[in-house]
Amino acid sequence: MNKTLFFAILFIAVLISCESPNSKRIDTSNKVVKLSDRHFVLPELPETIKFCGNVIDLTDFDVKERLDKEIIINTYYHSSTIFGIKRANRYFPIIEELLAENNAPDDLKYLCLIESNLTQAVSPSGAKGFWQFMPKTAVDFGLTVNSEIDERLSVEKSTAAACQYLKKANSIFNDWMLTAASYNMGIEGVRSRLAEQKVSSYFDLHLNSETSRYVFRILALKIIMENPEAYGFYPKEMELYPNIKVKNITITESIPDLRIWAKNQGTNYHKIKVLNPWLISNKLTRSKVDYIIQLPK
Repeated sequence: MNKTLFFAILFIAVLISCESPNSKRIDTSNKVVKLSDRHFVLPELPETIKFCGNVIDLTDFDVKERLDKEIIINTYYHSSTIFGIKRANRYFPIIEELLAENNAPDDLKYLCLIESNLTQAVSPSGAKGFWQFMPKTAVDFGLTVNSEIDERLSVEKSTAAACQYLKKANSIFNDWMLTAASYNMGIEGVRSRLAEQKVSSYFDLHLNSETSRYVFRILALKIIMENPEAYGFYPKEMELYPNIKVKNITITESIPDLRIWAKNQGTNYHKIKVLNPWLISNKLTRSKVDYIIQLPK
């Protein structure tokens, strides 16, 4: 017998012997999914949308399509949007109250949401906190930033500072869309682009990619969070993060070691840091200002 033929027959015989008599071949002929059978639910745009009391013109094809893009992105960016909804249940009441106290529009809470998704985020450029203040801007608007304290990480104090910045910007632009854009690229950045391009509306400005999307991201999150079920999110079925019950302790003297102090207060260092992220050291030196530390109630 030809050697080549012999080895070919032997190879086939080995393959046949390796197949278990009880094994079954899986028929995949009915498993093919046709592209035409796939179905994605495309979120719809509302007929009208307001931001800080101003109606957005959705008859402009460019405005409509830019908003459509951000709604689709945030509708299908499930983890981020879900966490935003869960955290908003805890933090939006605090932010809403401070916005009202500072005579700032309630819709600005969505600017905070897109800045940090309501986390104590730290950007590569050094911006920190819910409102993403840079160190110098934070100090300019009354926040303390030093080796022991960083009030950019205080929800209450950073929100009050953000209100002051936004109200100052709006006193210049008299337009909350431009004001919001200035939070991303600076007051002078927006002012110079308006002068260069001879326009007066955010929607008519040709801007860098980030600022060009910025206001539309705010609008998209506002639309989704005001009517979440329409976009596939069901807050009633989520374990929304509840308000944390705390007691406030006014500090009247320096604390040389927060770890020991926490134990003496019946809690621990970790809880102190979670509830008071603005305490960035393990000690607190009292200054002319009294600080308030929150403890679990």
